[in-house]
Amino acid sequence: VQDEKTKKYDQSLTKSRTTFGEKLSRLLANFRTVDDDFFDDLEETLIEADVGFETAVKISDELKQEVKLKNAKSSQEVAETIIQKLIELYEQQGKGEDNQLHYASSGPTVFLFVGVNGVGKTTTIGKLAYRLKKQGKKVLLAAGDTFRAGAIEQLVEWGKKVGVEVVQKPAQSDPAAVVFDAVKKAKKENYDVLLVDTAGRLQNKVNLMHELAKISRVITREIPAAPHEVLLALDATTGQNALSQAREFKKTTPLTGIILTKLDGTARGGIVLAIRNELHLPVKLVGLGEKMDDLEDFDPEKFAAGLFGQLLAQN
Repeated sequence: VQDEKTKKYDQSLTKSRTTFGEKLSRLLANFRTVDDDFFDDLEETLIEADVGFETAVKISDELKQEVKLKNAKSSQEVAETIIQKLIELYEQQGKGEDNQLHYASSGPTVFLFVGVNGVGKTTTIGKLAYRLKKQGKKVLLAAGDTFRAGAIEQLVEWGKKVGVEVVQKPAQSDPAAVVFDAVKKAKKENYDVLLVDTAGRLQNKVNLMHELAKISRVITREIPAAPHEVLLALDATTGQNALSQAREFKKTTPLTGIILTKLDGTARGGIVLAIRNELHLPVKLVGLGEKMDDLEDFDPEKFAAGLFGQLLAQN
């Protein structure tokens, strides 16, 4: 019997798995021989499945060797080899990867959330606050996204829903000032965890990056080991676009991990392979649905099983 979490992963990855399975079947339907044309088509199929360009080329190259080695001739053998290779590469890239969220051994833990507008960052903060509170932790939120209309209200709304306090200032205030107040309060009133929302205007990159650096300095000055996590929220439904956002943020902000939202609503679950292979950043949390408790710790094995498991069974 599948446990609840495996079931959730399985259901959330249905779209990705189906789409990927269809693409693979289409590729193999026209399969005559394993020649250069076949590998070109395979690369294209993988890129379409959002595993990323580098990953697609790498898999294709490694498969060339493998197919020769195994002397795979039937489309079934080739399909199995492709999926095995994907799983292998996925696991290989994940070696030594740290998917855990890190908390302070004493005093407040500070998590900083970054990411462009509209990816589900504030919702994720709300859901994480809900989870931490359920674990008996004292949680504080900081409304550091002071420029986007409605961002402060949205976080305050979550605070009410979950029953946690939100530190806020009027719109257009200096985000670092909001964060400074929040860190002071967290220390003084013995909060366990402070979750900090930040602005997501990538169009105005230079300003945004200065702002994030300033916020980080304010936090570190008050709590030297903090922020304990800098988490980049990405919307799984945007596929390759999410990958380029991650590249931009990574250039300018030291990130500790990724939160992948809306994984249940996308056919682009392959993006996890690209993030792992090209950015070497661990996915730490995933959004597997709309409900309050649909924010899950990322489980690489359950993810791989959800994405490829049934494909192996079908072939």
